[in-house]
Amino acid sequence: MARDQEQSKVKPSVYAVVVAEFNQFITQRLLDGCLEELGRRGISKANVEVRWVPGAFELPVAAQKFARKKSVAAVIALGCVIRGETYHFELVADNAAQGILRVSLDERKPVIFGVITTETVEQAYKRSGDGDEHKGVEAAQAALAMVKTLDGI
Repeated sequence: MARDQEQSKVKPSVYAVVVAEFNQFITQRLLDGCLEELGRRGISKANVEVRWVPGAFELPVAAQKFARKKSVAAVIALGCVIRGETYHFELVADNAAQGILRVSLDERKPVIFGVITTETVEQAYKRSGDGDEHKGVEAAQAALAMVKTLDGI
């Protein structure tokens, strides 16, 4: 049976959220905004599954495991990488982005990159709820929009 036909048998209803524990003082804020937005958009708590991973670098493998589940409509990957004094920032941020993109393309499902990369803690606070933008909310909105778009193709 073709992969597309096999996936169409089970109507996905679960939104998976994988969250990095590193910089949890920010990632918890991203998660809270994401969950609130999913709820506002009619996704019940019973249809959301959250799992924590050690850091942003580990997000792609957890996202892939979720994306392979037929019941999962989309995966939202949340993390926070704040620049330090070494090249580590680039390695983590670049590989998290590339890994999440690869999972989305390989599994043919929306896997949303909700990892914020900032120069300072203050910027991270601003992008996780302090101010006009909230990347956790935006990640939830992107997941819902992509599920709708892909369902229509």
